[in-house]
Amino acid sequence: MRKFMSACLLLIAFQGKLSAQTVSTFDDLSLPTSDTFYINTANPLTDMGFTDGLAYFSYFYDTSYGGFWSSGFLYSNKTDSVTSGYTNMYSAKAGSGYAGSLKYAVATTNLSTIKVHISGIAKGNPVKGFYVTNNTYAYNAMRDGYFNAKKFGGPTGNDSDWFKLTIKAFYHGVLGSDSVDFYLADYRSANKYIIKDWTWVNLLPLGNADSLTFTLSSSDTAGGNGMNTPAFFCMDNFTTDETAGLSRVTAAAFVKVYPIPAEDHLYIDNVAGAFRTAEILDLSGKPLMNVTLLNTKNDIRLAALPPATYCLKLEGDKGNSITRFVKK
Repeated sequence: MRKFMSACLLLIAFQGKLSAQTVSTFDDLSLPTSDTFYINTANPLTDMGFTDGLAYFSYFYDTSYGGFWSSGFLYSNKTDSVTSGYTNMYSAKAGSGYAGSLKYAVATTNLSTIKVHISGIAKGNPVKGFYVTNNTYAYNAMRDGYFNAKKFGGPTGNDSDWFKLTIKAFYHGVLGSDSVDFYLADYRSANKYIIKDWTWVNLLPLGNADSLTFTLSSSDTAGGNGMNTPAFFCMDNFTTDETAGLSRVTAAAFVKVYPIPAEDHLYIDNVAGAFRTAEILDLSGKPLMNVTLLNTKNDIRLAALPPATYCLKLEGDKGNSITRFVKK
């Protein structure tokens, strides 16, 4: 799995500079009453998902065992952030959507991979990201233990448990090697936590995307039947990034970025003058450094940055490019 950037970055340019974004808030989707959620039983075992913004969220229903939501996304306005157990799998631990909104999405992977498909003018462009939190069922199971799901940290609180969401991108039918990992719970260091508030996940490092895949994994696999942690998470404000009404043109330029990984210096050969500025951001999207590029070899000094994975955003007159790099 490639966790760092390629030596050459390909700029897919656009005619013009007008950019836009579309946010899937789920607030305009219909629910019959309060304290309920989306359910669709019309065509079991086929994708019966829904569209919001410029994204389609997959949903599958299975008639086995009396019928159940088997995988994918649904939307909900439930507010129960207290009750433990599988009967409360449709609630966000935050008790509402992002910023107190009424609706949000809940997802279950059911030990598999689920998808969001990008549509319209956003298709093929980078996705900015989304807000995520645990759902109440998963959160309480990690906090307290539940059936075969262990209490995170174990009896002493010192077990190195974790619960991770991994997102990857398909582009032109090919699954990319880059991934974004977000820990919904992490007990591997002294800063132990289980996420209960809405937290931004930056997806720009994945680059251009026609669809995204979401997979959950956990350290709790005792018993040999896969993950014991309930396979759920919640999503809100899924944000696509598009260039409205502008046509895509061919690849405009290559630049060379090295060494891979970097230490105290990152070099950008911009001899074709394809880019004007380089910006370094952390994986949450927070800007850390902005440099004006010369039409020659540029030396970006990284000594002030701690070892970590960062985003490198290059901007030019005809378009932008963004990817990740590692500083050792």
